Amino acid sequence: MAVGIVRDNIFLEHITDDYHPENSRRLEYIYEMLATIDKEGIIYAPPRRATHDEIALIHDPSYISSIAATRNKPQRRLDPDTVTSPGTYDASCMAAGGVLELIDMVMRAEIDSGFAFVRPPGHHAERARAMGFCIFNNIAIGARYLEKKYDMKRILLADFDLHHGNGSQHSFYKDATVLYFSTHQYPYYPGTGWYEEVGEGNGRGYTVNLPLSYGMGDTDYTYVFKEVLMPVADMYQPECVLVSAGYDTYYNDPLGGMMVTEAGFAMMTRMLLNIAEKHSGGKIILALEGGYDLKGLASSVKATLTELKRVPMFIPDKKETPSNAVVRTVESVKKVLTPYWGVF
Repeated sequence: MAVGIVRDNIFLEHITDDYHPENSRRLEYIYEMLATIDKEGIIYAPPRRATHDEIALIHDPSYISSIAATRNKPQRRLDPDTVTSPGTYDASCMAAGGVLELIDMVMRAEIDSGFAFVRPPGHHAERARAMGFCIFNNIAIGARYLEKKYDMKRILLADFDLHHGNGSQHSFYKDATVLYFSTHQYPYYPGTGWYEEVGEGNGRGYTVNLPLSYGMGDTDYTYVFKEVLMPVADMYQPECVLVSAGYDTYYNDPLGGMMVTEAGFAMMTRMLLNIAEKHSGGKIILALEGGYDLKGLASSVKATLTELKRVPMFIPDKKETPSNAVVRTVESVKKVLTPYWGVF
C-alpha cells in the first residue's frame, strides 16, 4: 500500500519561541523518526503552495492578506498563543498546499493514503482569526477543495486532537457535505465542543462532538470510535476520510490530561482506515495538528504510519472495560444524535 508523506524544511521556518510548545523541534523529531520506517510503500511528495483562492475556500480574503503582510517581518503576536515570524506566511501556504497535493495524489491513485507533516497546525483557525497556534485551517481547506475540484458531497473529517477543533466545526456547522467528528478533553481550551453542538440548518446532525473528561485512555477512545463514529460513518458513507491528527492526548503530553498510548493511536488509525476502505475506496488523508511530548509524538506518529502501511506495530491482545465516565458520555451523545442518525 502506497503512503504519501509531505515533509519539507519550509515548515521549520515558522519560528515560535524556544519555550513555546508548538516549535520546530516537533517536526525535527518526526523527520528523524521517518528514517526508521521501512521505505517500501512510502512516497515522499513535495508540497506545493496553496493559492489565495484555495485558502479563501475557508478564510476571509482580508485575513489572508493580513497574514501575507507578515512575510519577512519581525515576529508578531496574533493572540496570546499564536505568533508569526518572517517565514510563517510561506510555511502556512505550503502547509495548506501540502494537504492539497496529497489529496490530488490520492485522487489520481498515485497513493492510497497520505500524511502531511506540516506546521503551523490548523484546526483552531477561524475564518478571519488566527487562534491556538493555528494560522490557516489546512484540513478544512482540503475538505472544501475536495468539494470544489472533485465534486464530493460526503466527506468525513475526524479530529482526535486533545483540543476541540473550533475552526473546523464552525467551517461546516451549517453544511451536510462535511461530517465533522471530534473527540476532545472537556472542559478545556477552546471551550467549544459540547455534545449538544450538532450543527445548524442543513448541517444539523452533521457535527458530532465527544467531550471527554480528564484521564481517558486507549480503551475509552476505542469505545467511542466503535460506539459512535463507526455506525454514523456507515450511514453517512463518506467518499473520502480526512483526519486532524493531534497527538496531545498522549499520556505524557505537557498540555494534556489524557492517557492514550501508541497502541491507542494505532487502533484509532486502524478504525479510520476501516471506514475509508469500506466506503471511500481507501482514500484517507491526515494532517498533523497537536502533540508536544517530542519523543511521544514521534513514536505515536510511527504507530499511525505503520497502520497506514498495513504492517501494524500493535496487535490487541486483551479486552478491557471502558470507564463509566466515557460510557455515560457516549449514551448522552447517542440520545442527542438519535433524531439524525437512526442507528442508536
